Amino acid sequence: MTERSYVVTGGSRGVGREIATRLAQRGHVVVLDVVDALDWHDPQISLVSGDARDAQTARRAAARAESAGPLVGWVNNAAIFQDAALDAATSDDILAMITANVALAVTGCHTAVNHFLARSRAGAIVNVSSHQARRPVRGALPYATAKAAIEGLTRAVAVDHGPARIRTNAVALGSISTPRYEAYREQHPQVDAQMAALHPLGRVGTAQEVAAAVAYLLSDDASFVNGVVLPVDGGRAAQGSDPEAV
Repeated sequence: MTERSYVVTGGSRGVGREIATRLAQRGHVVVLDVVDALDWHDPQISLVSGDARDAQTARRAAARAESAGPLVGWVNNAAIFQDAALDAATSDDILAMITANVALAVTGCHTAVNHFLARSRAGAIVNVSSHQARRPVRGALPYATAKAAIEGLTRAVAVDHGPARIRTNAVALGSISTPRYEAYREQHPQVDAQMAALHPLGRVGTAQEVAAAVAYLLSDDASFVNGVVLPVDGGRAAQGSDPEAV
């Protein structure tokens, strides 16, 4: 059987790295990221350095993946974390922050869809969203707005290109343990109790749990799953505040 291939943007660290490692069990993975080198080695993973918002760079990643085997899955994981408030930043600055995040997903979807169409090939796309698309954290307006747009993009691509056997879904993440999160946790010991209260499962998630959900959505087991935003958040988005607990 011919080996399949995948592209994961922002796959050099954190959740993206775990997604890439998980998919490498199925085929070759091209990580598209702004780093010059990966700090780990896996013969099934290669790097294309560059900005995932750039269409030419994204096409280069697709071509690299295709050279290893038919490209069948694309994960738009790359994101830019930058907070701003309407009363503390210019509208141009806020729009630039929103656009930067949305562009990462739009360029990835555009590249993947056209790659699949050119080969009359079924394919799958997963966009990485956040619980903030529905329940923003105060101060994170640009990020929350961008993630809400990405969820709309997910549904629109699913509707437009489902007839061509291209499935598009998203995962909406709760708080996930990554090196960035753990560094914050070391400086803020109270965060464990806060996260336990926010997530009905009583803890934050792991990058491995996210990777498992993404791998499922890219798999043949999810062949009739299209246009879905799957919360991977331990129930955080489902939980409402209990007024009796205040």
